[in-house]
Amino acid sequence: MAAIKIVRRKNKQRKDGTAPLALRISQDYKTNYCFIGQYVLEKDWDEEKCRVKRSHPNSKKLNNYLLKKMTEANDISFDVYNRISSKELKKKVVGLGGQKSFFAVAAERIENKYNQNIFSVAKSELSILYNIEEFVNLKSSSKKTDVINAIKNRRKERISKGRKHEFNLLNAVEYFEKNKTLNFQDIDETFIKKYKSFCTIYLKQKTRTISNQLIFIRTLFNIAIKENNIGAKFYPFANEKEKIRIGSSNKIGLTIEEIERIETLNFEKLSSIWHTHNVWLIAFYFAGIRISDIVQLKWSDFKNNRLFYVMNKNEKPISLKIPDKAAVILENYKENRKQNNGYVFPFLQNTDSNNTEDIFIKTRNATKLFNKYLKRIALQCNIKKNLTNHIARHSFGNIAGDRIHPLMLQKLYRHSDLKTTLNYQANFIHKEADEALDSVINF
Repeated sequence: MAAIKIVRRKNKQRKDGTAPLALRISQDYKTNYCFIGQYVLEKDWDEEKCRVKRSHPNSKKLNNYLLKKMTEANDISFDVYNRISSKELKKKVVGLGGQKSFFAVAAERIENKYNQNIFSVAKSELSILYNIEEFVNLKSSSKKTDVINAIKNRRKERISKGRKHEFNLLNAVEYFEKNKTLNFQDIDETFIKKYKSFCTIYLKQKTRTISNQLIFIRTLFNIAIKENNIGAKFYPFANEKEKIRIGSSNKIGLTIEEIERIETLNFEKLSSIWHTHNVWLIAFYFAGIRISDIVQLKWSDFKNNRLFYVMNKNEKPISLKIPDKAAVILENYKENRKQNNGYVFPFLQNTDSNNTEDIFIKTRNATKLFNKYLKRIALQCNIKKNLTNHIARHSFGNIAGDRIHPLMLQKLYRHSDLKTTLNYQANFIHKEADEALDSVINF
């Protein structure tokens, strides 16, 4: 017979100090956990007696609930004694706490990303969750323009509350944890097709953005199946069902002539557009370092006329020689190194270096500012391409062409896989295709 015990999973403790309670099912030297939807603080949990202490505000009710779950689980275990494994027993027991809703599983994942300081993923996935909620609540009888305007207004209201610190990501997580309006069984091929149409018609999203959302839904399904929250037969992405297709997009970089036009610009020192101009060129000079990494550069990252840094996206370390053009720009910031709290650029000068969320927010705000001023720089240089932060990376690739060995480009780009580099660089190498075209046309 399986050994069943209620435990507090402290390794899954949340930021508020609470951790989930779970039925621990042990049999044949194998252990599985079945979460029962309750969270308690360490000070309120009696580990020896497997019950909450009187210090918990609802200790009596909660202990009665836990006793009920233990009794039900033991009854199931007794009925199937020696006939199934602990994993199969978990599948039978998991129904005792009721299935988690789609939103609840999503909220738990987003909270985990937040606790791991992966804020960009947490925020982007939260945005997807709001989109799905809008779709679930969509009234087909409503006018298209009314629906679009209502969605925009709700989004503006959330942003406004966030800026006023009236509502944050963890508040949203708590909200979605309680949202039971969508179950995994509801998400079938028809649901997904309708959701894709909703994203196109009401959210005005492009194919890649919609694909990212389907990938998120697929990820949650995989989590739910692994946790026995839903059967694999309900998986809407299996076999000949819904296929997620990620199309390739053309990456366009600036030419040498366009870069030179940007280099010759002069702006008032210490103005926002002056900083934008410098940051963008530094990103280009260092082989297309991502702007978010440039903003967070510190003077301690420079040693022996080289830049040593770890790329935030994939934690890849790299060491690069400081190009002469980059050194000229950096010289303008040396006198303010103390004022900027050790950072090269001033955007994080008032940030606690241990506060990763504040660093993320201020870095994101800085990149938004850059994109605004890059539009002005493009106008002054008569550049018709969409001049953005990320085009510095594409510009390096465009100018590098096929002149640098792929292995060296892989190192400069900080790609984990050479295939990624080859696919990336294929956007900028047109020589063979051009020659082939000429051989046919210019006969």
